[in-house]
Formats: sequence, structure tokens, C-alpha cells
Amino acid sequence: MNGHNTRKSLTPQNGGIIKRMLIGACIALLLISLFLYGVNNPKPEWGKFWILKPLLIVPIAGALGGFFYYMMEKFRNRGRWWNIIAIGASIIGYLIILWIGMILGLDGTLWD
Repeated sequence: MNGHNTRKSLTPQNGGIIKRMLIGACIALLLISLFLYGVNNPKPEWGKFWILKPLLIVPIAGALGGFFYYMMEKFRNRGRWWNIIAIGASIIGYLIILWIGMILGLDGTLWD
């Protein structure tokens, strides 16, 4: 086994985790942006830059959800039923992490 094959096998794994985390963060950013788009008159006690908190925290949670999805990869390669269970657990895990991120991001403003 030469260095060329080793390097080639390591690259997709590293690219896979970054790709899934970016996809998770983009989905979360899109969802929280759509949710915040409907806010017309924010309360003055929220502060001038209240919108930054959810726009930062929720995509970070989405990236963590993408990381969780990536970590379930080893279970998706074990067979048909493991694949179905792992995909279901990945989606449910992502949604739970995203929900917690939305609670943390909107705490003190829209989630009061």
C-alpha cells in the first residue's frame, strides 16, 4: 500500500463530515431565517441586535446535527435493517438537536 492510496481514502471521510455539517447548518439557517422573517415589531427590551443570537446559535446546532448524521454512517453500512434504523435515528436526532438550538437561540425573545 503506497501513500497515494492512503491519502485518497482519507480525503472523502474528512470531506464527508464537513459537507454534512455545512448542509445541516444551511438547513437550520434557512429555517430560522424563514421563522424570523415574519417578526414585524420586536419588543424594545430585546435589544438592538436581538436577531443575531438565533441567527448564530441555530446554524451551530444544525452543524452539530449534521455531525450526528455523519457519526451514524457506520450503522448505515451494516445491512438493510440497520440502514433503515440508522437513517431514522439520524433524522430524529437532527430534528431534536435543531429544536434545542431553536429554543436556545430564541430564548428571551420569541421563545419567552
